Amino acid sequence: MIVPDPVCGSEIYWTSFYGSLLGVEKPRSKSERAPLELSLIEALYLLEKNLLNVYAQGEGGLTRLTPEQLYSIGLERVNRFRELYAVYKDLRERGFVVRRGLKFGCDYLVYRHGPGIDHAPYGVQVYSVDESTDPIEIVRMGRLLHSVRKKLIIAVVDSGSRINYLLFGWWKP
Repeated sequence: MIVPDPVCGSEIYWTSFYGSLLGVEKPRSKSERAPLELSLIEALYLLEKNLLNVYAQGEGGLTRLTPEQLYSIGLERVNRFRELYAVYKDLRERGFVVRRGLKFGCDYLVYRHGPGIDHAPYGVQVYSVDESTDPIEIVRMGRLLHSVRKKLIIAVVDSGSRINYLLFGWWKP
């Protein structure tokens, strides 16, 4: 999703660090203005909060999407969308700033205040309750996050979108 207006895009970004300002590697001040790129998950959250309108190009021109329509698009296009969105929404509702965690080997980084203000203390990996994984993957994530002073949280989402969080810590025998 793109918010093409630089003023609007920057305002949304600085509200609570939603998305990424295009062409700006590490935004430093609120005076920086740029179009905004949002993930489908971020756009859905903002749409549900009535902070954003989302339009899709169709045969008859632009159509304004409802949250239900955008959720359906997310389910079609993003692997594990239901689980990823449930965790994203839950963490945002708890007051955390949630950012992509790809470069740290996990789904999300979670900040108390936001990038540039503090460092993310947690990396979150999302699983569905019926999903299995090789334990070595958890060790890899944990070691990478530990090397950058972050703790690993595994978020397990059940069929009713209830979430259990498991916090991992390193210990020496």
